[in-house]
Amino acid sequence: MRLKDKVIIVTGSTTGIGKAIALRCIEEGAKVVINGLEKEMGEEVVKAIGDSCVLHIEDITNDGAAQRLVNLAIKFFGKLDAVVNNAAWVTSSNLHTTDTDYLRRVLEINTIAPFTLIQAALGHLTASKGTVLNIGSVNAYSGEPNLLAYSISKGALMTMTRNLGDTLFRENGVRINQINPGWVLTETETIRKKEHGLPVDWYKSLPDVYAPSGRILMPEEIAAAAIYFLADESGPVSGQVLDVEQYPFIGRNPPKDTSILK
Repeated sequence: MRLKDKVIIVTGSTTGIGKAIALRCIEEGAKVVINGLEKEMGEEVVKAIGDSCVLHIEDITNDGAAQRLVNLAIKFFGKLDAVVNNAAWVTSSNLHTTDTDYLRRVLEINTIAPFTLIQAALGHLTASKGTVLNIGSVNAYSGEPNLLAYSISKGALMTMTRNLGDTLFRENGVRINQINPGWVLTETETIRKKEHGLPVDWYKSLPDVYAPSGRILMPEEIAAAAIYFLADESGPVSGQVLDVEQYPFIGRNPPKDTSILK
């Protein structure tokens, strides 16, 4: 088991990528703090896992939420080895639909909350020579036309990963890395596409330019990549960003019709 006896906080783990990471961590021998907003979904995750996890339902942007997550890990499991900052708000906007309050809210969830959790966990991660894994997005590099605020927040997260991945590793022995997923078939993405008027099976007939393999990524495939960074086998690797996508995101030429992406 690659994560035997490690204690890991995974935010946004009641659904989607976070849920897949939490389940894979358990398979690899870890104990996990499950966090999210969806109480019933969270309880289903706990039911599937059993005693190797504890559930905390709370908005990670609440004052003190980061410290409560850390305290819970210490109370139930006695230590903390890793943090996975996965929780995020995937929301569509452009220059004309993004006001400052909206942008601040996106940044609060996608960038500032991960920062505060790293701060709250740092003492315990220093003691365990632990690690942080931030879940970003390939949109961090420039972003799709209708994902402006989201792309800004993920770009900031990536810069934070590289900055702290250097400084905290040198000063505290804590490694920080990031995975940038491409297009993933999560429950949230399925709901978003339904709201945009697409058929239930929209993901089965995507243009080759978006899905050369004939399909998009599954949450379990992101989880598989996450284990490398959480496990000791990644050794001294820190401040690195791994794009998990099926084509080169930078420099490619998408078609003029990008309606499927909105």
